[in-house]
Amino acid sequence: MQDSITPVAPTVAAGPEAAGEERHASLVALGERVRSLRARRGMTRKAVALAADVSERHLANLEYGTGNASFLVLQQVAGALQCSMAELIGDITASSPEWLLIRELLEHRDEATLRRVRVAIGELLGNGSVSGHTPGAAWPRVALVGLRGAGKSTLGQMLADDLEYPFVELSREIEKFAGCSISEIQGLYGMNAYRRYERRALEEAIQIYPEVVIATPGGLVSDAATFNLLLSHCTTVWLQAEPEDHMQRVAEQGDLRPMAASAEAMNDLRQILAGRSAFYSKADLRLNTSSQPLQDTFKLLRTQVREALKLPV
Repeated sequence: MQDSITPVAPTVAAGPEAAGEERHASLVALGERVRSLRARRGMTRKAVALAADVSERHLANLEYGTGNASFLVLQQVAGALQCSMAELIGDITASSPEWLLIRELLEHRDEATLRRVRVAIGELLGNGSVSGHTPGAAWPRVALVGLRGAGKSTLGQMLADDLEYPFVELSREIEKFAGCSISEIQGLYGMNAYRRYERRALEEAIQIYPEVVIATPGGLVSDAATFNLLLSHCTTVWLQAEPEDHMQRVAEQGDLRPMAASAEAMNDLRQILAGRSAFYSKADLRLNTSSQPLQDTFKLLRTQVREALKLPV
């Protein structure tokens, strides 16, 4: 029997009389969700404890917020209550009947279907609506996404010159807003502050420029709200490159830090690329910048973008 629930305070008794004990707010909220889910299923505490293979006493500690359950115990309780871990821990997408019904409709759908649903929801809610823009048409704002060293700055400037569009390097705009460098923002104020500046810089670029080429920071896709804003208002291009090329190009830009421990740095880079690729792949277009010389790469990019924007090639 799996009873790994660590009391957060000396447990005198499980139940209302335990209310006088010091309890963590998150554990209290978790306990309330367990009781609510149990009530919704019409199950007694004894029945849930039996199905979850935990003692009734430990389940009571969990329900009253006096016990800190292990991950495995929470999995067992979720299984007994026939709910997801997300619902048990209070994820927003399980916070109401409507959320749950929407989740059920989307569950097990393929990526292409989910993409169509996301675009349709965006149009329904007006996330991509700007006066004069036809829903479903390619935006004349072109945003380049990808890991650092993919060629976003170089190719972005070349593309902007060809299209006669302004060129915006979002990292520089972030620094203007903050009044200091990217590394100083992150070091002094933390990643959350940096993400706020990033969102503000993107919002302003979208507001100011109806036609523009934007080179985005590699980590922009890490914030779902900011990335959704980008996808809703720009024609996006994922510039891909081999990990070795990413590393070499960063070094050529004068940043030798990744080379200090090259084997470890390369492994980290591969992991970052693997973690972000699923998000980068949501871009409208993609181009491998490692497959050919710069000028040939630009010709391919120019052709893809002009065809997407229905401009003469």
